[in-house]
Amino acid sequence: MAAAMASIGIMDGAYFVGRGEILHWINATLQLSLTKVEEAASGAVQCQLMDMVHPGVVSMHKVNFDAKTEYDMIQNYKVLQDVFNKLRIGKNIEVNKLVKGRPLDNLEFLQWLKRYCDSVNGGIMNENYSPVERRSKGCKERGSKGFNKQSKSLQANRLSGTDSADGGPGVGKVCNTFSEDHYIEQIQKLSEKIADLKVSVDSTEKERDFYFSKLRDIEILCQRPELEHLPMTKAVRKILYAADAKDSPLPEANDIITKSPSLFSSETE
Repeated sequence: MAAAMASIGIMDGAYFVGRGEILHWINATLQLSLTKVEEAASGAVQCQLMDMVHPGVVSMHKVNFDAKTEYDMIQNYKVLQDVFNKLRIGKNIEVNKLVKGRPLDNLEFLQWLKRYCDSVNGGIMNENYSPVERRSKGCKERGSKGFNKQSKSLQANRLSGTDSADGGPGVGKVCNTFSEDHYIEQIQKLSEKIADLKVSVDSTEKERDFYFSKLRDIEILCQRPELEHLPMTKAVRKILYAADAKDSPLPEANDIITKSPSLFSSETE
């Protein structure tokens, strides 16, 4: 069955299922509220769909539902690829395209996945499967394992420390007050700030380049042999090459012009 599913052609009916139907299927099956297929680009949704039809095969504690970076998304797809390998599914996962969040690429993969899930047990869902509980359990296990790795060295340091203030031995207990939701929220806020700053920097750079090109054009014009000796050209170059940003070079530029009564003499003649 897996081999047959992997080789379905692009003209197969699976690829004519619309985005609305795909989103409704995902939301109803996993109790989510996706509004766009590209919101599933992290690969976490695909992992849980496989977890639903093949209980116990997916390492849900490795699945990161809050993946935002391509690196984290790729880790999810590694979990999915491992599942495909276990089940001998020959479907090629185009990870590089999927993590970019391209709507069409993600839609086609989800269309294929829906067809696969429908083919397992005749598309009949496991009534005992709780998607919210599975996600919650997976997140807790993943957060706990990640935190424990970081806290081992801290525990060792505290165990080897001096006696406590009350005269008793330093027991080195570390209270696990790790709140994953709190850190996720902070990361999301920081990510949004970074995105806003990037937009601001890009806009500033474009504006800078725009005005620099204008100044460069003026500089090139002032370097023309027939113009560079003119008082007006000298005044403009005085402004262009002013080194001190505090004091305006405009007064000196005006003096150059006003002290050159012959500026328009060629025109009056």
